[in-house]
Amino acid sequence: MTETAEQQPTMQFEVIVVGGGMVGAALAMLLGQAGVAVALLDARPEPLDADAVGKGLPAMRVSALTPVSQRLLEGLGAWPWMAARRVTPYRYMQVWDSEGSGEVGFSAEQAGVPMLGHIVENDVVLAALERGLAEVPTVSVRLGARVIGLHEGPAGREVMLDEGHRLSAPLVVAADGARSPLRELAGIGVSERDTGHVAVVTTVRTERDHGGVARQVFLATGPLAFLPLTVAGDARYCSIVWSTTPREAERLTALAPAALGRELESAFEARLGAVEVVDRALAVPLTQRHAEHYVQPGFALVGDAAHSIHPLAGQGVNLGLMDAAVLAEELLAARRRGIALGEPRMLERYARRRRGDNAAMLALMDGFRLLFGTSHPAVTLLRNLGLSGVDRLTPVKRLLMQQAIGQRGTLPSSCR
Repeated sequence: MTETAEQQPTMQFEVIVVGGGMVGAALAMLLGQAGVAVALLDARPEPLDADAVGKGLPAMRVSALTPVSQRLLEGLGAWPWMAARRVTPYRYMQVWDSEGSGEVGFSAEQAGVPMLGHIVENDVVLAALERGLAEVPTVSVRLGARVIGLHEGPAGREVMLDEGHRLSAPLVVAADGARSPLRELAGIGVSERDTGHVAVVTTVRTERDHGGVARQVFLATGPLAFLPLTVAGDARYCSIVWSTTPREAERLTALAPAALGRELESAFEARLGAVEVVDRALAVPLTQRHAEHYVQPGFALVGDAAHSIHPLAGQGVNLGLMDAAVLAEELLAARRRGIALGEPRMLERYARRRRGDNAAMLALMDGFRLLFGTSHPAVTLLRNLGLSGVDRLTPVKRLLMQQAIGQRGTLPSSCR
């Protein structure tokens, strides 16, 4: 006789992480490598094909990983595999206003670091983490697992999966994305604002080598970024993120590749010469969100489930990885002291450490969006004076560079 789901015992763990993307996988590894019994749940039916990742054309979803995020991934043992696959360092950032002469540049040398960061395909990061998780015996990865219920249980929080299984732990962590179903099940509200922008993303090959420079131009309709990628030694590839109005995004994505290439070349002032579009172009609506609370007793939000940011500076995944690092640090410190992992005061420490930094970055990106989203002559003049002034004022540049490389506040030990 087959045992029904209701008759099956509830599986017990110390932490349940729902969402097996980059942030959830990093959190599971941080905890699992320290001996914590973790269940990592994700609705995807199967893991990435590691043999195929990082080969051929780059995937369209990329992140600008800071040196701080790199140190975290190095500590997890993921970075060497990533570097052997495909990561593109950038040592210089160039930002200018298309409606004037204002321009500012940041170099790794000025920031006192070997690199300002690396442009990396998200699949490369995730495949490296999945490979690492397979070597951590205390982490149980369950793919094809869709959570349909979240309840209080006798030993903490309990989640129910769609096929009827139940899992229980003192702490459940939602790492299931910007539209987090688990956040909704927990009853945590979110402030949400449409930015009025849509991101057009694609991959291009340019006439000239990118030279390890991340470039961004502010247009009247929004910023356009050319993020450097190197494919099989060819440094003429870039990942495109063009933040623009919904109507313009619809027009751009409807263009033939050759016509879109000409539009990109013109908008980018031909700084890298002719532009060849080598992949399809997608339009992604941009909505900024911030959860009203990061924690409840026995429950926490990390990554996009807690905050989603305009991709102006590629900071989204870096903020999420920092959430994972700080939460892991607090949990491991509590575990050493014999404190329950769902204890509210301990979780509030995590929330205090992360909410301010995340809110400041959301506000900064929103300020840039508003400042560069108008073509009013007076504002354009101030913009150009501001960019030129920043380029001359070393202390201000140093402060902005520290923000860009993730060196903000007291870093968790795993990122130092």
